[in-house]
Amino acid sequence: MDSTGFNGPSRTPLFEAAHSDRYARQRLIREYQARFGCRLVALIGEFEPYSVSVFEETLYDAEPSQKLHVLLRTTGDDGEVALRLARQAHARTSELTVIVPDIAKSAGTLFVLGAHRILLGPTSDLGPTDPQFRRADGRPIAAKSIIAAVDYALEAVAEHPQSLQLHAALLAETTALDVQQARDAMEYADDLLIEALACQPERSLTDVKSLGEQLKEPLIGEPNDHGASVSADQALKLGLPVVKLDPLSDQWRMIWRLWTRYFILGKVSAYESERASHIFDES
Repeated sequence: MDSTGFNGPSRTPLFEAAHSDRYARQRLIREYQARFGCRLVALIGEFEPYSVSVFEETLYDAEPSQKLHVLLRTTGDDGEVALRLARQAHARTSELTVIVPDIAKSAGTLFVLGAHRILLGPTSDLGPTDPQFRRADGRPIAAKSIIAAVDYALEAVAEHPQSLQLHAALLAETTALDVQQARDAMEYADDLLIEALACQPERSLTDVKSLGEQLKEPLIGEPNDHGASVSADQALKLGLPVVKLDPLSDQWRMIWRLWTRYFILGKVSAYESERASHIFDES
């Protein structure tokens, strides 16, 4: 066993020094696992198609009878990837717990919905799951905002025909195809929500439908801002299996100590377990 606690082939001093931060995070992962009797993996960054393959590296030797805890921090991105990641996780565990030390927004919230338990602390934040599109300038825009803008323009022109030219200019960059895609995306958002809930294998179809109806408006229909906050208390009121962690508890302190190691890395995607470690610079 070397100075990092790794029981395996020894490393040369320079190699070990170059990767010392990585070994320190993995040591914290092992300490958490020993303390709480589970497998812990970190999933940090946006959900991209490649996420599935790299996440698999953290799970490939997982024992399905063991509990799995996923330390998650993401702004979201691809909802389909979120569902694939959730199914991957469930295929490798008897109980999935998702830990959110910071944020799990958009598609990240979809991943969270498929968990048996959701551990949230004082800094944790979930968010709406309504679909977004990228504008030509790269900025995101909500599908429901596109629909609302066009519907408002149609109503205004019907009442005041002389305003047609003004509204046509305001919506010059929005095509009929954009509007139809936005409407399709809003309908599909409902399907994604149901599929995310159904990833939790112990939920009955009745429970999935009931909880889906309960979450549809708060997570898709009502929020005016895709960045809106869903706190631990709000998530509990929505019927989600949330456990509020005491910030003075050993568990929260161990989670926070590990999370800060990823925070200082800056804009990266990180997939780590006690053995696997893949860091991608996303800046």
